[in-house]
Amino acid sequence: MRYHALATDYDGTLAHHGAVSAATLEAMRRLKASGRKLILVTGRILEDLLAVFPETDLFDCLVVENGAVVVRPGTGEERILGTPPPEAFATALRERGVTPLGRGKVILATWEPHEEAVLETIREFGLEYQVIFNKGAVMILPGGVNKAAGLSQALQELGLSRHNLVAVGDAENDNAMLDAAECAVAVANALPRLKERADLTTIGKSGEGVTELANRLIATDLEEWAPRLERHGIILGHREDGSAVRVDPYSRGILLAGSSGGGKTTLASAFLEGLHDAGYQFCVFDPEGDYQGLEDAVELGDAKYAPNRSEVIRVLERSGRNVVVSTLGIPFSDRPDFFQALFPELLALRARKGRPHWIMADEAHHLLPSLHGASPFNPPGASRGLFLVTVEPDHINRAVLEQIDWLFALGRDAGDVLERYARALGQTLPDSPPFSLQPGEALAWRRDLPGPPFKLRCLPPRREQRRHMRKYSQGELGPDKHFHFRGPEGKLNLRAQNLMIFLQLAEGVDEATWLHHLRAGDYSRWFRDSIKDEDLAEATARIEAAALEGISPSESLAAVRDLIEERYTGPI
Repeated sequence: MRYHALATDYDGTLAHHGAVSAATLEAMRRLKASGRKLILVTGRILEDLLAVFPETDLFDCLVVENGAVVVRPGTGEERILGTPPPEAFATALRERGVTPLGRGKVILATWEPHEEAVLETIREFGLEYQVIFNKGAVMILPGGVNKAAGLSQALQELGLSRHNLVAVGDAENDNAMLDAAECAVAVANALPRLKERADLTTIGKSGEGVTELANRLIATDLEEWAPRLERHGIILGHREDGSAVRVDPYSRGILLAGSSGGGKTTLASAFLEGLHDAGYQFCVFDPEGDYQGLEDAVELGDAKYAPNRSEVIRVLERSGRNVVVSTLGIPFSDRPDFFQALFPELLALRARKGRPHWIMADEAHHLLPSLHGASPFNPPGASRGLFLVTVEPDHINRAVLEQIDWLFALGRDAGDVLERYARALGQTLPDSPPFSLQPGEALAWRRDLPGPPFKLRCLPPRREQRRHMRKYSQGELGPDKHFHFRGPEGKLNLRAQNLMIFLQLAEGVDEATWLHHLRAGDYSRWFRDSIKDEDLAEATARIEAAALEGISPSESLAAVRDLIEERYTGPI
């Protein structure tokens, strides 16, 4: 199941003229019975909501006051996310004729055309408050408090990810909530701008549209609408024509194959970083310590310590953090059994919480060998979000290979890798021209779609970029990449092996030597050709041009130094 929760606005969405129909209530009950959580998100004050909608117990969480207050109906527990406005502020609004003026625990609310008086009063009091509109309503809230903020708190309390959420609304104040959801839905009566930003628009209006959405969730989990969610695609690289290659974060399996040293870990790390940046949770099986140091990932196990399965599940479930499971401390022959015992537990967690969204297994030919018993991939949806890395694709269990949609082959024998994969499945690889891969390139084939393999320029991971930054700033560049301070008459031969030595030498050379290379464009040329930093080169070229118009040597040196230090002497 992809969607574990539905968040719905109240007025104009769940309700029509303030009331919810019996048919819509029944649809909500069926949706909850399917195992999904329900979250009501409204600009109303809780007391006003209860007066018109006594069935709030149907919902697992209420987000009221446009995100400022989160309530658990089952327990009555409240969490207030903003600071109430000063009484003097409310008094000043009334003195300006701002009526009616509703007040909750945090929110103040009125109607147009009082927004100008509200903004003037906010300025007079020096408050960091914001004004949010809702079809004529004017809501006054602390900065940063909106429906998305309250929804985020509700999801945290329910232990769910926004990537397993559908949100539906109709008005301006629903924009933030829809932006935060994996699938954003507008009812048919929604404002035109909201429909433009939504992924989907229902046929029915208000409660009828929500009923329609609930029925689709129960019947198909919105599978038929998945192709519309292209905005979530994770970029892995670019084709030769420059177009981005995106992987659907809810696609079936990915296989990354090729000889050792061909760049598999680099491409895998880039994909994991993309998942992390987008907020998808992953669990990595790391047999060789290749994935240490991934951002915001908890590392469990090492060469001396074997990870515990229950510990892996506990971290994934409670913290929502990514996990790297090092199997270095597990005997080589025992690793397949460890993986195949943990994998069903990960699927069970995914069934409850929708995550981890991706499970990655390096050395997959060893963890899932073709002759190692039955495949653990029998449960429905087991292949979704599976990332396998291997040097021997044809040695992986065929039942597993059949669940793969994307194949990325790297290294000198990439073409042979594709052929071996196809033969293992009894397929014929589509005809394609011969390829010659350069470092950082791969052959990509999506076998569930027509078309031959194509060449991909892989996206480098930040870990790789940081390594290169460290090399250029502090490492030893090759002799052909050194910078030589020679001076206007060629009497010097001061060599800079990296950027830090370059700065040290630049501080010590005479002004004539510095200006000679500056006016010749030597610095920007070195940054572009040897340091491989186009942005630094362009910025330096502007300083070089300024030098021809009279900028002083000390000013130009300080400007170049600032550019380098900004890029290369921060945390890496």
